[in-house]
Amino acid sequence: MKALSGDDITSAIATQSSGGDEPARARPRGNTDSPRHDRRKAARWERWNDCSERWGRLLLAARAGDGDAYERLLRELDLWLRAYYARRLPYPAADDARQEVLLAIHAKRHTFAASKPFGAWVTAIARYKWVDRVRDASRYSALALDEDIAIEDHEGAAISAAALDQLLGRLKPAQESVIRLVKLNGLSIARAAGATGQSAALVKINIHRGLKKLSTLVS
Repeated sequence: MKALSGDDITSAIATQSSGGDEPARARPRGNTDSPRHDRRKAARWERWNDCSERWGRLLLAARAGDGDAYERLLRELDLWLRAYYARRLPYPAADDARQEVLLAIHAKRHTFAASKPFGAWVTAIARYKWVDRVRDASRYSALALDEDIAIEDHEGAAISAAALDQLLGRLKPAQESVIRLVKLNGLSIARAAGATGQSAALVKINIHRGLKKLSTLVS
């Protein structure tokens, strides 16, 4: 079993916590057609794939009764999850989500298929818990519509949190996702762009259009 260094794990964490759920979704700034960018992208993929393969082997070994392998797996996943949620959720929501994912991994470890990439499997669990936390926040927060994007004469309006989930569900998915990320979760435009795969300009447009639609729905 090939052991990865701490730097390898840290690099993979940086790749996965930079905004997207897969390295391929990253939207780097600058010239994305340069050979240097291509090499960096390939290196990020390789580091992530190395971690994914290693974690998969550790889980299979743990299921076969190797307690040390399971300890190493949870320790490395704990490190990755801390970085994953640090840029997506405020503390202590990030810490709660991290612990929930570790518990879910333990409970669902028998469902992991050896033929599938572990990285995709664990990222799906982490993303599911992240969405849960964003939804929880929407139940206890009010969505202010007076941010830096002008919305005709609807500035200053607010939507009660009690009806927020239902109203957001009536928006286009691209609009709903960025409003939840930026308005509810407090992410910057740049981070929301990375998390959704939309450009920063498109994030602003979708927030603008989504908030206009919400204003219409509550008027």
